[in-house]
Amino acid sequence: MIPMRKLLVAVMMLFALTACSSSTSTTLSPSQFDELTKQAAVVTLDVRTPGEFASGHLPNAVNMDVESATFAQQVSELDPATTYAVYCRSGNRSKTAMQQMSDAGIEKAQDLDGGIVAWEAQGLPVIR
Repeated sequence: MIPMRKLLVAVMMLFALTACSSSTSTTLSPSQFDELTKQAAVVTLDVRTPGEFASGHLPNAVNMDVESATFAQQVSELDPATTYAVYCRSGNRSKTAMQQMSDAGIEKAQDLDGGIVAWEAQGLPVIR
């Protein structure tokens, strides 16, 4: 028989894990991300530096550098009802950006698995 205290701790941990995973954010393959970015109401966010953005970006992408001092302010100005397709070079910075977006109340954000590197490896279009 499991002692009541251990059972209570286990239930609390399960609740905490469930609460942390309730976000609607997901990571999409390049082909899934491509389909998402083609939807009219979706905003594509490139969270790399302006220099990286200028060297090539996804069609219709908007640049919001996650490492910029103004990123939090820019996120606060985003519409929380909109769906966002978020990417960076390899997928690390986009996860940071998506966490900040989630903290700001933006719940509909999708991440490009492998970033623009994976996108280009699939032969998908890049604006130069």
